[in-house]
Amino acid sequence: MRKEVAAMRILVVGINYAPECTGIAPYTTGLADGLAAQGNSVQVLTGIAHYPAWSVHEDFRDRRTYRGTAVAGSPSVTRLRHYVPSRPSMFRRLRMELSFARRVVLCRWGRPDVVIVTSPALLSASAVVLRARLRRRPVGVIVHDLYSRGVKETGAAPATVARLVGIIESWTMKLSSGTVVVHERFIDSLVGIGVTPTNLRVVRNWVHVNQEAQERRADVRDGLGWGADDIVVLHSGNMGVKQGLENVIDAARLAEERDSKIRFVLMGDGSRRADLERQARDVSRLQFVAPVAEEQYTSLLKAADLLLVNESPGIEEMAIPSKLTSYFACARPVIAAVGRQGLTSGEIARSGAGVVVDAGDPEALVAVAEQLAADPERIAVLGENGCSYASSMLDRSAAIAAYGQWCADLAASGQVLADQRKAWR
Repeated sequence: MRKEVAAMRILVVGINYAPECTGIAPYTTGLADGLAAQGNSVQVLTGIAHYPAWSVHEDFRDRRTYRGTAVAGSPSVTRLRHYVPSRPSMFRRLRMELSFARRVVLCRWGRPDVVIVTSPALLSASAVVLRARLRRRPVGVIVHDLYSRGVKETGAAPATVARLVGIIESWTMKLSSGTVVVHERFIDSLVGIGVTPTNLRVVRNWVHVNQEAQERRADVRDGLGWGADDIVVLHSGNMGVKQGLENVIDAARLAEERDSKIRFVLMGDGSRRADLERQARDVSRLQFVAPVAEEQYTSLLKAADLLLVNESPGIEEMAIPSKLTSYFACARPVIAAVGRQGLTSGEIARSGAGVVVDAGDPEALVAVAEQLAADPERIAVLGENGCSYASSMLDRSAAIAAYGQWCADLAASGQVLADQRKAWR
């Protein structure tokens, strides 16, 4: 049972926030909204909307700092302008994080009872933790992606840089008052770089989309040119290096050569989209769809026959794809073209909501899509398993309640330290 706690002044810091509707932004936004709805006074310091297109959202192009209008029961949001790379690389992203970190550290914070910061972005999280500790404020870190694992698994930087990233990540978590991870397996990775297990908690991400489709399935399919006989395999979200979507292009070519009914659809945006479109310009069984508004997202997922998670070979422990919460809730079977020992594969097995094929194996991807298409009973079972898993394990109310209690515990630990300092004087 959640303990009753007094209202707190909470500062939430994260570079991604609404109107971004993919990746971490929906969770940081939902966290701030949820904590404010509990009666807390919530201030948000965030960046300029840019993800996944890596282009500054038109609403923020002419403003250096943007302060939203405060509404009772809602967070107060301040946006800080920062560098945004049009073609992100490891070092350009580091520059962006440093740019945001500088603005966050130099702006006014007020006197929060507790500070919460999300990682990514790691460098700004490190700066926030350091400033909070210097000001003797309890500070918690929410870890969505593991930087040290990501640099290693993607090969994005030399070994010396990878070691430095691990040191920074370890230092940040150890210096913080507490850390939340969004998956249980993150704990082993963080303990492996020196973080104390008792300083870690698990709070799973939740289903953040409206689970009811807003449009008729047939209308959505007609509008996108999907035939009644097409077996639509839809991948949504970011199109970056981690996703390794060249595998999907190769699978679509195979489907075309075999005159298969499988149609692959890549919906979203990202740093690799333009290159992927060039590579696939002659592939008829692959379609690119621009990101859609949140109210249309569920309709598109439900209009597909199968939902796809695709990762580059070698990606194992760095992150759990945020799209899975939406996939499960939409009651569609999931095909995961991922590493067999990775987080995503484990989540598919745990949910019973899909099938795993080897990352980077387009022939296996086409084969399993055709097998599922020929087995409607299995499709129904997998879809229902995902929906049940979302209801039991990915509940928003439970997650927000857990975060509220975590914030209260952090604030209480800060008060204990303050009382001890007074006693020593």
